[in-house]
Amino acid sequence: MTIEDDAARGLGRVLAAAIGVIGAVRGPRPIHTTGLLLQGRLQRLPHATRAGIAWIDEPGTSAGEAALVEARLSRGAALPASLPDVIGLALRVDGGDLLLSSTGIGVPGRFLLQPRWSAGQAVLSTLMPYRGEHGPVLVAARSRRPRPLPARMEDVRAALAAEPWALELLFAPATERWHRFATVDLAPVDGALDGPEPRFDPVLRPPRGAGTYGWTRALREPSYAVARRRGTTR
Repeated sequence: MTIEDDAARGLGRVLAAAIGVIGAVRGPRPIHTTGLLLQGRLQRLPHATRAGIAWIDEPGTSAGEAALVEARLSRGAALPASLPDVIGLALRVDGGDLLLSSTGIGVPGRFLLQPRWSAGQAVLSTLMPYRGEHGPVLVAARSRRPRPLPARMEDVRAALAAEPWALELLFAPATERWHRFATVDLAPVDGALDGPEPRFDPVLRPPRGAGTYGWTRALREPSYAVARRRGTTR
């Protein structure tokens, strides 16, 4: 184990302890407490530059075919809608889970959480890279329409019931330019605003062919272990 892995493991334990304390007050979901369940389809696009990750480069379906998507949109700290918050979007497609949070899109902004008032104005990225065949790879989503979106989840639901949320998915080698590889259209799930299922877990269910780095596993795993014991992830 490297010095970076040791440092990440130590920080991961600190974050896990904090999640446990917050969870004791807030209940099963200590962060991203209230969300909006969405469903839709992912449309893969041809792209010349390879990511070195099978889920992006070799999706298993021909260009033009669409894959079913489950999703949950949430506000990280569950702050009032009048305040900016870290926006979270969890996606499940092809059996893999992708967790995105509001960040910048340039360097170093893509590696920093950035609170936003609504998802419509946010760039949402993985923040930490996957291990691709050619090196580290980030994945991001960016809203195409409708823009802007409301901040309150109830209002977002009403807006997306009228017009589905269209996003573009992009990937980038760690510090290089972004490449578009898919679009996603999402609409609210029938029934309750939120629910106990699905549970998204990028540690146990990474996208197909997406490797991980020791330091990212060491940083994430303690918090997700706490979440699993409490019966919840995002």
